[in-house]
Parts: sequence; structure tokens; C-alpha cells
Amino acid sequence: MTFLILGALLSVQDPAQAMEAREFQGAGGGKLLYRLYRPKEAEAGKKLPLLLFLHGAGERGNDNRKQLKNCVANLLKVLSANPCFLVAPQCPDGKRWVEVHWGDPRHDTPEKPSDPMGLTIELLAALQKEFPVDAKRVYVTGLSMGGFGTWDVLVRCPDLFAAAIPVCGGGDDRRAAGIAKVPQWIFHGDKDTAVPTARSRNMVEALKKAGGSPKYTEYPGVGHNCWDKAYAEAELFPWLFSQKRP
Repeated sequence: MTFLILGALLSVQDPAQAMEAREFQGAGGGKLLYRLYRPKEAEAGKKLPLLLFLHGAGERGNDNRKQLKNCVANLLKVLSANPCFLVAPQCPDGKRWVEVHWGDPRHDTPEKPSDPMGLTIELLAALQKEFPVDAKRVYVTGLSMGGFGTWDVLVRCPDLFAAAIPVCGGGDDRRAAGIAKVPQWIFHGDKDTAVPTARSRNMVEALKKAGGSPKYTEYPGVGHNCWDKAYAEAELFPWLFSQKRP
């Protein structure tokens, strides 16, 4: 497959042109469809960061394309100044990154990850063996259902990620102590009727009580679709790519 050079990413309209369609087979026989962007610097064996992007509920399916609908084109533009691997798995129809109800006031982390999340965790380990990934600079972000997934994978793999950006999601506030030291920038709209804004507010407070210093941006008058504003924040990606695990 021909990969676009970084400079050309600025004009990408269809992110599928820049991201290779792949399929991961899990150890237990499960299958996960995903897209992968490989920057040209990786060809020289240079260790680079990896960003995991978890899509929302409306992009579930088995076409290995719909997960690129929201924000991925803009993420690719950011990579022109911050070369890194970008991984975008697709959650199948009827499944969730974490099997909880999004409108509930809180939830407890399920004992086991959902099938798609379990496969995603396996995938990340496999990609670090296949490519020159900087293990100290692995990041995760997700919106809506993917915001829930961001906190879920953070709870399950707290020593893997250097930073996280949960957007209009929700997490298990009782597990905040285990992830409080991971830098997080959290976003939500105060008029969100799909995922209660309190889900982010409660996580922010729990993280602070546990000794963390999360950044939190709440958009006045904005509903569920706050991700376009969030990913357009001028300081977001300079902040993200400056984070590194000890």
C-alpha cells in the first residue's frame, strides 16, 4: 500500500487514503478490524509515539471505515508536526468498548474487558513488537462510547499510557486512585443529553482527591458533540506529545 507523506496529510479529505486497513487475530480466536497510520519516519526505525483512537457508538460496524468518520482526518493533520503511529480499531455492531449503560450516573468497571477492548489491548502489545513504538509515549483518546473506553483501558493498563484524552465519556470513579498519576485532559459539553456531564465532572473530582492533576474543559451551551471543539484546542496536542512515562 502507498502511504502519504506527512506534508500531504494537510490536504487529506478521506483518512482511509492515509491509513492501512488491517485485521488482528486475537489469541483466543477473536477478530478486530483496525486502521493504522505509519509515518515515514518509522521506515528508518526511529522510535515514535503511538496514539490509540476509540470511536463512538455510531461508527460501529464491520466495514473498517466508519470508525474514521469523526475527527480522524483532523488527527492526521496534527501528525504533520508530531509524527506518530495512529491506531483506530472498529468496535463491531452490538458491542461496546466497555459494556455499561452510557446514561447511568456511574458504573463499576466490569471484571473482564469487553471482547473488542480485550482484542485492542492485545493489538497494542502486538504493534509494539511489530513497529518501532516508543513505549514511554503511548497515548489514548476516545469520544462518547470511546470516552468510556478511554477510561476503561486506562484502568486496565495504567502503566501502558503516558497520557489520555477522554471526550464526553464516563469512567469508574472508584478506580480513580489507580490512574490518578496518568496525565489526563478531559472534555465535555454542559448541555450533553446523551452522556451526563456529571460523568466527567465526577471523574475529575475523584482524580483530584486521589492526588492527580487532570485538566478539564467544559463547553458552555454545547451538547454531546463536543469533540470537534475539543480536538481543535490549540494547546491540546502540544500538551499530549510532551507527556512521557518515567
